[in-house]
Amino acid sequence: MHKTLEQLVSTAQAGDQPALRKLVQEIQDQIHHLAMRMLVNPEDAKEATQEILILVVTKLSTFQGKSAFRTWVYRVAANYLINAKKIRDKELGLTFDIFKQDLETGLAPDGLSPDSSLSDQTTGEDTIWLNELRVSCTMAMLLCLDLKHRLAYVLGDILDFPQSEAAEILDLSPANYRKRLSRARSDVVDFTSRNCGIANSKAKCSCPRRLPAARKMGRIPEKGSGTSPAYALQDAPDYIAVINDVKALEKELQTVKLQRATPTFSCPGDFATRLAAVLTPKFTQNPTPGKQTHDPFH
Repeated sequence: MHKTLEQLVSTAQAGDQPALRKLVQEIQDQIHHLAMRMLVNPEDAKEATQEILILVVTKLSTFQGKSAFRTWVYRVAANYLINAKKIRDKELGLTFDIFKQDLETGLAPDGLSPDSSLSDQTTGEDTIWLNELRVSCTMAMLLCLDLKHRLAYVLGDILDFPQSEAAEILDLSPANYRKRLSRARSDVVDFTSRNCGIANSKAKCSCPRRLPAARKMGRIPEKGSGTSPAYALQDAPDYIAVINDVKALEKELQTVKLQRATPTFSCPGDFATRLAAVLTPKFTQNPTPGKQTHDPFH
């Protein structure tokens, strides 16, 4: 019989290892997707996912059902992504001005209009690379936001959380969350509408002009000898399909469309079995009355 997440939590809290394993399997893809949108680097996202899942398991006994389990899990993830020293230390200090300069470095001569169909000389592999570039660029753009504004934007405009739930996840009042989201959204929309050739045909940078330099400078990860993309974006919208969709939208909606037109980054490995085996039953059983509960945040 299918169990809800809350039912799995209750069973796992009682020390049931299969329930704990199933619970981790239910949430690991969502956590990894959040980590990828926040960190962009696949190895950093994988490490963050594992650390967050460990925190979820070790703190599971403290979940009392005062909020939805999903909300609680994302709050654990948000605390880690904002406060973990290893993440803060890896922040590049990227700004929108620096990113703009990078995008406009080494552009190929203007040939294709950014919103036109690809030329007859463009191969299928070129189209794949253009899609890789589109996804990599729209994701990297968010690194220009600081961690707090980035997370507010990812929760609100990319993952489409209700504002009340996103505010609870970030431990903000609804008014303060709306203010933070509005600031982040304004910065991203302004940059996209000025500098992205998909959203603005007059922008200097377009994917076809940017692609040769991006590959040469390693802005798109290569695989092996560099003859094919590092990962296939099989569930991401096609480059031309995205251009056609974006052309029909208003400025703010163009930005949301571009940011959401990315693959769903599934967890690269099944952490559930390993975590359940290592951490059960030490941290998942209900705490003994009067005994201090283990809290990895302190």
